[in-house]
Amino acid sequence: MKIQILGPGCMKCNKLAEATKQAVKDLGIEATVEKVADIKEIMSYGVMITPALVVDGVVKVAGKVPSVEEIKKMLE
Repeated sequence: MKIQILGPGCMKCNKLAEATKQAVKDLGIEATVEKVADIKEIMSYGVMITPALVVDGVVKVAGKVPSVEEIKKMLE
């Protein structure tokens, strides 16, 4: 599973990255979590507001930081 956190590195982006890593750990799944700060790459997903969570190329949420429990549901 490939998980991407889209955002310029703001506080919300960092919170989303931490919550996502916790969700992956809690679920015990194999996944790579990477941050994407390049604005052109972010826009290629159609994301206009960050942070955003992308799982295997599909945007799951944009513009907010979901809870660890919400992220777990997106990853299952």
